[in-house]
Amino acid sequence: MRKVLLPSAAFLLMIFLWKVSIEVFEIPKFILPTPEAVWAAFFANFGSLVEALGATLKVTFIALSAAVFSGVMLALLFSLSRSFEMTFYPFAVVLQVTPIVSVAPLVLIWVGIDHVDRALVIIAWLAAFFPILANMSAGLRSVDRHLDDLFTLYGASRWQRFWRLSWPTAMPYLLASLKISGGLALIGAVVAEFVAGSGGATGLAWRILEAGNRLQVEKMFAGLVLLSLAGVAIFYFFTALEWFILRRRK
Repeated sequence: MRKVLLPSAAFLLMIFLWKVSIEVFEIPKFILPTPEAVWAAFFANFGSLVEALGATLKVTFIALSAAVFSGVMLALLFSLSRSFEMTFYPFAVVLQVTPIVSVAPLVLIWVGIDHVDRALVIIAWLAAFFPILANMSAGLRSVDRHLDDLFTLYGASRWQRFWRLSWPTAMPYLLASLKISGGLALIGAVVAEFVAGSGGATGLAWRILEAGNRLQVEKMFAGLVLLSLAGVAIFYFFTALEWFILRRRK
């Protein structure tokens, strides 16, 4: 119960302090709206915000699926050839350390304004790719040497070694990376939508940007709250998936 009650109490305290701060310091509503104004804006724009969130989540999960596939495949290639890993792993690190905000305009230009959805997926994929690659590579390198020698002793094929030893060992690492990459894919999709601006973007980030241009601050907060809830839902979805899969293995 404490896992539910303590965060709930902290959340209610934050709402209370938010409301009191506005009244005590007389903060204008165009700088910080009241919780009631945000709540009213949320329900007044519920349909458009949820529709926009659906577009953002579509980009997020397409990019995350592509990141899982490419990250796992590349990690497998790294595990098969140390020379291949030493050659190409630094380029993966470059993708990780390069700020998405600086890359996003280039991707949009290269892909073209006529293919904004494709550019959004690529940018979100860039954000989500590296944690999966790094964790999967670490998992494949964590195989117990004694078990590996045992598989060699019994003459196991490469496929048997992978499916019965390497994959089960790497699975917890992959599931842990999904909790990270899921949020990063959402962040990448939001950044891409901000960069795309009005160039065909229909996601929640564009709705927030549109509300900001019109000084509809309470609508901006409503969009931010919905975006945060989506990120929390993605994290706990993969947390539950990790618990379910690992629990079945015991």
